[in-house]
Amino acid sequence: MAGRNLVGPEVDAFELGVVLRALADEHRRSVMTELAADHTDGERGCNSFALPISKQTQTHHFRVLREAGLIDEIDYGNRKGVRLRRADVESRFPGLLALLEAEHRDGTAPH
Repeated sequence: MAGRNLVGPEVDAFELGVVLRALADEHRRSVMTELAADHTDGERGCNSFALPISKQTQTHHFRVLREAGLIDEIDYGNRKGVRLRRADVESRFPGLLALLEAEHRDGTAPH
């Protein structure tokens, strides 16, 4: 079943302040460190992240990441998938994903 892609901003509309506010939250940064470390860039289910928060709060966090331009969300009706916008993030903020990956690798990512 094909999903509906929930679109964030175009790459040239990414705003540094919006991205930094999105990454300031420990749960959203945890999601981003996992995605940055996974170079397959495959789609993941929203519930595949070990977030100790309610589903409603998870929905909010994924929306913030999408609106910042960091991820794409795919709505399948009864579930959602997420995918890192690696090329777009790298082109707009070179090195940001490497910092997030290092945080994940070094075990300093928030849990």
